[in-house]
Amino acid sequence: MVTSRSINSFKTPCQQCPLRPLPHFREFSRDELEFVSTFKRGELAVDAGSTILVEGAHSAHLFTVLSGWGFRYKMLEDGRRQILNYIMPGDLIGLQGTIAGEMQHSVEALSAVSLCVFERDRLMTLYNKHPSLAFDITWIAAREERILDEHLLSIGRRTALERAAYLLAFLFERGRQLALFNGRKFIPITQQHIADTLGLSIVHTNKTLKKLGERGLIRWQERGCEVLNGEELLAISGWEGLGEGKRPFI
Repeated sequence: MVTSRSINSFKTPCQQCPLRPLPHFREFSRDELEFVSTFKRGELAVDAGSTILVEGAHSAHLFTVLSGWGFRYKMLEDGRRQILNYIMPGDLIGLQGTIAGEMQHSVEALSAVSLCVFERDRLMTLYNKHPSLAFDITWIAAREERILDEHLLSIGRRTALERAAYLLAFLFERGRQLALFNGRKFIPITQQHIADTLGLSIVHTNKTLKKLGERGLIRWQERGCEVLNGEELLAISGWEGLGEGKRPFI
């Protein structure tokens, strides 16, 4: 299942993609750009709070995030939620459903999100004719695994304060790389999202975030968190940062 909004056949030309000028992403060759332009079916606009993909569903599409924030999660039968990771511009979603036959997690929009939509059935053409793009997909999957390793380490071994500092530092670093902050370094996340990511109760999460606020590192607001000192968050978490150069996207 994909959100009920229909796919708009209008598409931003890949040659004019707003992500391409960002120094964070590698450049496409002319042949790669031409193929991706034909691979792309259209674009999809999703409102904040809308579901993009549902666990157990079969999707005919892959998506690259063009703008906005979202998250991947799994639910237990009693309604408890574990947020696995966060999605931002340049991230590829839906690949798991292509390989495994159905989605093993759900995806929801944190803010308004726009997505590039690709035909899943044409993925083999990419592998057969564009090995450099096929390697990019492998790189993206390996990067996701590395990020999940760090998230698991955080949940398993970091203290509550270190976990919260790590998560906010992680989101801050990613947002800064993607030029998502316009003046204020504002992350559109609630305390419930943080609790569901860190495996903490909402009460424990609130107390932990207050400690970071009292140190002048964050400022909590109604619809999100403003990061005031990302470097100190890194220091508290003991995390070295993303440490990656140019990265690919499809």
